[in-house]
Amino acid sequence: MMSQAFPTLFSPLTVGPIQLKNRIFSTGHMTVMLENGLPSDAMVAYHAERAKGGASLIVLEAARAHISGDSGRPAIKAYDDACIPGYRRIGDACHPHGCKVFAQLSHPGREMAVAVDGTQAVAVAPSVIPNERFHVMPREMSCALIEEIVDGFATAAGRIRQAGLDGIEVVASHGYLIAQFFNPRVNVRSDEYGGSFENRLRFAREVLDAVRTGAGDKIVVGMRLSGEEKDHDGLDQTECIEIARALAKDGVLDYLSVTAGTSSGLAGSIHIVPSMSFETGYTAPLAEALRATIDIPVFVAGRINQPQVAEEILSSGQADMCGMTRAMICDPRMPAKAKAGEPDEIRACVACNQACIGHMLNGYPISCIQRPETGRELEFRVRKRAKSQRRVMVVGGGPAGLKAAAVAAERGHQVVLYEATQTLGGQVNLAQLLPGRTEFGGITQNLAREARNARVRIETGVEVTRELVNQVAPDVVVLATGAVPYSPAIEGSQKEHVVSAWQILQGEANVGSRVAIADWRCDWIGLGLAEQLARDGCHVRLAVNGMTAGQSIPQYARDKWLGDLHRLGVEIIHYARLYGVDNDSAYFQHTLSGEPIVLEGIDTVITSLGHQSVTTLEDELSDWGGDVHIIGDCLAARTVEEAILEGLRVGSQI
Repeated sequence: MMSQAFPTLFSPLTVGPIQLKNRIFSTGHMTVMLENGLPSDAMVAYHAERAKGGASLIVLEAARAHISGDSGRPAIKAYDDACIPGYRRIGDACHPHGCKVFAQLSHPGREMAVAVDGTQAVAVAPSVIPNERFHVMPREMSCALIEEIVDGFATAAGRIRQAGLDGIEVVASHGYLIAQFFNPRVNVRSDEYGGSFENRLRFAREVLDAVRTGAGDKIVVGMRLSGEEKDHDGLDQTECIEIARALAKDGVLDYLSVTAGTSSGLAGSIHIVPSMSFETGYTAPLAEALRATIDIPVFVAGRINQPQVAEEILSSGQADMCGMTRAMICDPRMPAKAKAGEPDEIRACVACNQACIGHMLNGYPISCIQRPETGRELEFRVRKRAKSQRRVMVVGGGPAGLKAAAVAAERGHQVVLYEATQTLGGQVNLAQLLPGRTEFGGITQNLAREARNARVRIETGVEVTRELVNQVAPDVVVLATGAVPYSPAIEGSQKEHVVSAWQILQGEANVGSRVAIADWRCDWIGLGLAEQLARDGCHVRLAVNGMTAGQSIPQYARDKWLGDLHRLGVEIIHYARLYGVDNDSAYFQHTLSGEPIVLEGIDTVITSLGHQSVTTLEDELSDWGGDVHIIGDCLAARTVEEAILEGLRVGSQI
């Protein structure tokens, strides 16, 4: 039945020989859930959960069509018959839910810095034009290798057909090999694969013909294309539209999937997984411009995190399908909730990028800071009912406490959560105050709703002491009391203008016109404060105790921020350890050379030097006879991801 709230989103769509039940799909994304280059049980469970939640289509992660594309970043080996059973298992797990499954075939070309054994890779490309982001100097492909790779796409497509999947998407987006052939600044060949527009499309056409030959006529063949690469020497929008128009007219493609950005440069790569700094649905105009020129369905992805955003894109004719990958990483049941008319129950993605793309780039299985069950489906897929009901007191209404309370209550326990302040959320309330971070506050709303839905009793404005614990006499106490700013001894700080990041965000301190930020954490706090103060008209110097500002946060979020700070004129000083202050200067020490770094003309020094766990109640309960669990920042000051994960684990164990 079509949803009244989102009629276009839940209307069917015919794509080639198949029909999709709605317009929501999961785009191809690396999950880091492979075993020896083959889909694992964890990967099957991960995709099955999204299929069960109502997605009409899942596009699996980029698989290698030829061994020359193998790199240190593991991918499905579609060039090996061993991939067939794994593909089949994913299809078998998703199809019963009415969800179609496409495989994705790719070759990175020069976008490959590291080989499987950790050495520098022999990367191939149309021409010897270096990659700026990874500093790769590729080897020009011979015609013989081109022919071999094309044949690899054909045989890989045959394996996917044999596995019983519904379609194949060829990757020509994000500056990977096919896109490298498109680009006249990257492809400077003088043979039949370079030079003219038609020659530069030749490789793509040969690949598509090969895929169609291997796939047959009964499954879908599509292509993913950047609508604009948004980088130095990248393909611009006009070029991308021309490419799309030409390929669509050939009659091989059943659809085109539009995204933005390129892997080849830092500026373009931030669009691969855009952070909350970008507007929701910002790539839709790229799809709209392309859709106006072709007569096959156009898919789009890029910061489409809510059904209302997708409905607007679809109903306005900008695209035919919406990729909502991170939305379903955050809430696999998002489609089902939207269809049921329950959009307020959706746990909305805030595009922090920490546990999804952040994990992937570091070589770990993807997850979600808000929903740590993601990527851990085999462990947490079923919420096991508690053997006996217990009275649980949760102390602290930040992310850790809220998650622990919700999970424990869902399992049948009687749970009361106490928060010392009048507001739930803990440090999330500070994070959302920084420029471009408003959406982060949604974490509190989502967790609080989860707790209330589980019938957790929430008491705010209550300071929990040993006396109160004795009075309530719970069976279990969960401590989630958080942390406060770490304030080490700094020479001169007692008499001069030194304030903490928290004081700035809480409006408890005024700053002068020239500020220095001492940023030990190298995370979003220093970056956000620098942007906020620069926009307020301050002269800002951001001194970081690390290689770069934002070193500890996911690169796509960091790099967007660094570009913004450069435009705002923020001066960034690296390898700087705060030493002391006086009336108009801040003194740092270079962490490598040991030499002094003196910042003169400073009105205010702002410190972001880490957090210190609040352990007062833990100490008071050291001889209490009941069960005590310690989670989140009061266990060790880290991030919201660890806090919510520990809340899940403790709530599942009680």
